[in-house]
Amino acid sequence: MRTRAEPEALGDLRVLDLCGNIAAGYCGKLFADHGADVVLVEPPEGFATRRLPPLIPGVDPPEASGMHAYLSTNKRSVIVRNRAQVQKLAAGAALVMDDRVGEDRLLDVDVLSEIAPNSVLLSITWFGQSGPYRDHAGSDGVCLALSSQLDWLGNAGEAPLIPGGYHAQMVAGLMAFVAAMGQVLAAELGNAKGVRQVDLSILESSICLTEIEAVRFHCGLPPRTRRGVNRFRTTYPLGIYPCQDGWLGVTVLTPSQWEGFCRLIGLEYLTRKERYWQSEARFEDADQLDKLIADAVKDSSAQDLVRRGQETRVPLSIVPTMEQLFGIDQYIAREVFADVVHPDLGEFPMPVTPFRLYGSPARAGGHVARLGEHSRSESAPAGVAG
Repeated sequence: MRTRAEPEALGDLRVLDLCGNIAAGYCGKLFADHGADVVLVEPPEGFATRRLPPLIPGVDPPEASGMHAYLSTNKRSVIVRNRAQVQKLAAGAALVMDDRVGEDRLLDVDVLSEIAPNSVLLSITWFGQSGPYRDHAGSDGVCLALSSQLDWLGNAGEAPLIPGGYHAQMVAGLMAFVAAMGQVLAAELGNAKGVRQVDLSILESSICLTEIEAVRFHCGLPPRTRRGVNRFRTTYPLGIYPCQDGWLGVTVLTPSQWEGFCRLIGLEYLTRKERYWQSEARFEDADQLDKLIADAVKDSSAQDLVRRGQETRVPLSIVPTMEQLFGIDQYIAREVFADVVHPDLGEFPMPVTPFRLYGSPARAGGHVARLGEHSRSESAPAGVAG
């Protein structure tokens, strides 16, 4: 945990978020948690994230969103109504984040060069600032689909499965943080002058997760085929099986993991089949093996199998419910959750920054600002009205 005497890694940086999307929100969260002054530059109705579920019952909009609260810890909120107000806020900013394309951007490079000559302009858009899709509307589902991550999820002959949540935007937010810090560091090292631009595509942030399959295609290997839920040729078994006390998550890749797993669940005889030392051979017999595995573990304790499996380096896990999540000993030991405080939503735990800077640790938890809370504060630039 942070103490007041410890320095904040990014305490001298000022960041403007003109976006209001999840990707920019998560990028800004990483800056704010490490001490940067992150300002949400919001329209009068507030950012779109303020309308995202979960919406807390009994709390009026625009303050009801738990998602917005998670993304906005330790940030300030200022309402603006025109470009002139945005320009006043941008003076002295180290980083400006925008999610508009081309001439629709609230701050173009020439204007930003005059008011913040050494800043970074980070564009976070669905498809980037160029190409035939640049003006298209996007979503997390669109990005997962276009990056071919959905093509092999689901049963053969049926529509692919699509996971819920905001995976594409969260990954893009992390990549945006890395890219922006690279440009900030370049300026500190004297390797960049003037306004530096970063063009980040949420889609391209997703496609990097599927590039290995592109190698398969270009090398002329057999195309991957959909064989069912949790059926993957390169990693089998990779699945979820019911036990007495919940669900067991199984990942087996190497021959030694396969041998250890079979011994753990009483299927030692399978280790004598040499062809099963390779994942693809096991995948071909998945219908048969799935039944054997499910029957072998159904009367066992998932907690006990995980403990004994890890002793022999077999990567198993329980599949916790949300209620169980906060009691997992690993999370408790590393203080993975910290309390977020919102004046209307109250106090509740949220995940902290996923990496540790031991010399200048991140803030854990913190305050969430109401819409426009800092519009008239002394810390907001003069002339910005709420």
